[in-house]
Amino acid sequence: MLMIMTMNIARGSCFHRLARWGIGKRQVIGLDSRAFHGMNGSMIEISDVVTQAIKNNEPVVALESTIITHGMPYPANLETALKVENVIKAKGAVPATIGIIKGRVHVGLTADQLELLATMREPCLKTSRRDLPYVLSKKINGGTTVSGTMLVAAKVGIPIFVTGGIGGVHRGAEESFDISADLTELGRTPVAVVSSGVKSILDIGKTLEYLETQGVCVATLGSNNDFPAFFTPSSGFQAPYRLETTTDAARMIHQSLAFDTGSGMLIAVPIPESSQADGETIERAIRAALTLADQQNIRGRDVTPFVLSQVNRLTSGASLTANRALIEHNAAIGAAIAVDLARLRQSP
Repeated sequence: MLMIMTMNIARGSCFHRLARWGIGKRQVIGLDSRAFHGMNGSMIEISDVVTQAIKNNEPVVALESTIITHGMPYPANLETALKVENVIKAKGAVPATIGIIKGRVHVGLTADQLELLATMREPCLKTSRRDLPYVLSKKINGGTTVSGTMLVAAKVGIPIFVTGGIGGVHRGAEESFDISADLTELGRTPVAVVSSGVKSILDIGKTLEYLETQGVCVATLGSNNDFPAFFTPSSGFQAPYRLETTTDAARMIHQSLAFDTGSGMLIAVPIPESSQADGETIERAIRAALTLADQQNIRGRDVTPFVLSQVNRLTSGASLTANRALIEHNAAIGAAIAVDLARLRQSP
């Protein structure tokens, strides 16, 4: 493993390359180079493979670890993590799964580290931006959420991140004010997130409105503007924009970074019809799971993993099968976008 503090900060270094791509030092680290050495140098480790890929301007795809720690049961979580990495490699990109081991952020987890997080043999906290200070100070393990993964990816210069579905505005948020930190992270961190839209357990209409308020560019990659609802290709809502190809998506990311908008974007990829779950069955299961969560007084970050677990149980595993399929599909699409983006960067 190569500690990030050993990376050359001189001309031609990571920061100079990021500046050429349109990512300023402020957006990447939020600190000056002395603070970068003093803080991040002792907390972030990048694998040799990922370090070399970033150095050579090769396509890299960031991956979260909450799917491993809190999103799926063992061993499906480990099998999915390894399969997703292999899908990305097969498409010509480098996977960089991000997680926290004993209070150190790792970019590019080893197979042993993936298994450690998957089996949950040690205390492991679902870690967003908010939770990072606690997890790092306590030197415990953490599965990074969308917001946590985006933050780390931006710090080390990875502009594309693949996940299953992002968080959003929870149903009943007008009373609970329960809105995922993923949405505000998209508004302030220059990373493109490839996902199957928003989890259908959420209020998708309000989520899209909130993303607009945050200044997040949202586009569906597909044959129409239908915004996907995780388990199904259409939520009944429309994305503001449509992209026809992964090259179109790469161009949009390239222009956003070059202009230095300072915000991320959401590229929504519908689940393939062959893998989608029955929408009505899923919706019934979601309503039952949400009712149970309310009865058991489950709140905040515990709601999503609880509901997904209950939906999997109530659908006899159909939702887990669909979940794994869409994540693998997103990984293939995200890797293709990363390859196209790398080609754009290398063009004169």
